[in-house]
Amino acid sequence: MTDARTDQEQMENHARILEAYRESIDNIDAALVFMLAERFKITKAVGFYKKEHKLPPADPSREQRQIERLRALAKSANLDPEFSEKFLQFIIREVIRHHEIIRDEGEL
Repeated sequence: MTDARTDQEQMENHARILEAYRESIDNIDAALVFMLAERFKITKAVGFYKKEHKLPPADPSREQRQIERLRALAKSANLDPEFSEKFLQFIIREVIRHHEIIRDEGEL
């Protein structure tokens, strides 16, 4: 009977530890969502500025500088630079898409 109780206690302990980790992950995910929302609020304003001044939706040299910058930051944070580049490229594509919509339709 002792082994069964020990196994049960061990499983409960694992569940508590996993729950604490998951709670932290959930908090980080929430912070990421709010940070992305703020970022896209600003890039939307940039899109309207570009439209008003007839600037192109994309700026490849800026994008490349940002990718290089983010790769360096990722490396210093012990995060895979390839992952960080893919993540930023995804965001850049979405921002450009938004800027194209603003340019073509005047609204997002």
